[in-house]
Formats: sequence, C-alpha cells, structure tokens
Amino acid sequence: MRLKEKISLVTGGGQGIGRAIALKLAREGSHVAVVDVNLEKAREVAKELEAMGRKALALKVDVVDQKETEEMAETVVSGLGALHILVNNAGITKDALVLRMKEDEWDMVLDVNLKGPYNCTRSAVKLMSKQRWGRIVNIASIVGLMGNAGQGNYSASKAGLIGFTKTVAREFATRGITCNAVAPGFIETRMTEALPEKVREELSRQIPMGRLGTPDDVADAVVFLASDAAAYITGHVLSVNGGMYM
Repeated sequence: MRLKEKISLVTGGGQGIGRAIALKLAREGSHVAVVDVNLEKAREVAKELEAMGRKALALKVDVVDQKETEEMAETVVSGLGALHILVNNAGITKDALVLRMKEDEWDMVLDVNLKGPYNCTRSAVKLMSKQRWGRIVNIASIVGLMGNAGQGNYSASKAGLIGFTKTVAREFATRGITCNAVAPGFIETRMTEALPEKVREELSRQIPMGRLGTPDDVADAVVFLASDAAAYITGHVLSVNGGMYM
C-alpha cells in the first residue's frame, strides 16, 4: 500500500495502458479519477476500482481544451478531496510517412499528445503547489527517443513531452513536486495485437528480452515513480522497453 489514501488522476484511463495504471494505483491504496473521451469505458474502470474498495470518479474530458482540464482538476478535488498524482497517459496516433502526412494528422497528434499534458499539468500543479507535494508521470514512448519511420508526428510529440517533463521538474522541485516520464517500448495492446504475426515476431527479435511488454510492466514503473521510493528522482525518463533501445 505504497499510495494509501493518495488521490490520482489518469488520463486515457478507460482502456489499455491507462486502465492498467489506474488498477495498479488502486491496488497500492490510491483513490483514482479515470479520465477518458469515452465515458462508458471510464465508468467501467471506475466500477472495477470501487469493487476493490477504492473511491473512483469517471470523467469525460477533452484534454486539448484548457477549460475542460481546469474543471477536471476542480471536480477531482471536490469529489475525492485532493489531487496528489497526475498521470498524463492520453495519446493518439495518426501514422504516415512525412511526405504523405496531412497537416490535420500532424496537428491532431501534437494537440492530444503534447498540448494535452501541458493543459493537465498546468491545472494540477496549481493544486499540488499549495499542498507542497505532488507526483506527475508522463507517458512518453521509445519513439520519442529513437524516432520511427511513419511516426513523425507521434515521435515529435513524445520527444517534446520528454523535454516538457524535464522543464516541469526544474520549475516545481522546490514545491515538493516531482515530474518524470515513462518511455514504453512495444507493448501488448489492441494496436500491437492487430499487427500481422510475422511483424510481431520481427519486433520480438529486435527486443533483447524476446517479448513485447505488457501494460502492467508500464503500470509498475508509474507506481514506482509516484511513490515515496522515488522521492529523490525527478526529470528522469524511465525506459520500459525490454532493452530494445539503450
């Protein structure tokens, strides 16, 4: 129970990695606000958390809209009592080679993946600063470190998120707030499950540990960075990629 009675907010928490993070935080004692554009999915996860004996909120929020993220933070405090941990997990992909990528595909990915964390962080740090304690964990990506053909927008957004992480860490360290990033490699999600078996096998061969990661692998890293065990770690990028990129 490393996070007993802490209040967490997870964006993109309705499925996949976000759901795994929400469940893992709850297992460690945290009450959780599950934020997603799909309210039904968020409610399903919230019910799972409540079945574990935790308080939970399900909120539909467009993280690109600053007014909505401001209201989101206020709702979490009024509904759960505080906001201690923010996990910026919400993200999208719109893959295409640079010469074929449409402007709206670039803009949409940068908006959700980079402006979204900015909006949510801006809303949360106001509250965290007053209480002189906070943990912010941004979900970046291996492609933000190494790049990837066909993902110019996604890799740019995740590289930008890493830079943003380091800046927030510097700006708020004296307020008792840490800000770190987790950079997952290829993880078993609906997106990777849809890949042809030969592609999945080739990916596995590129990974020294010989397998794709699981959402729980990522969630474990998030819980560590949110806990007191990581109290003296800030501005760090924790790679969870099985050794694919070192």
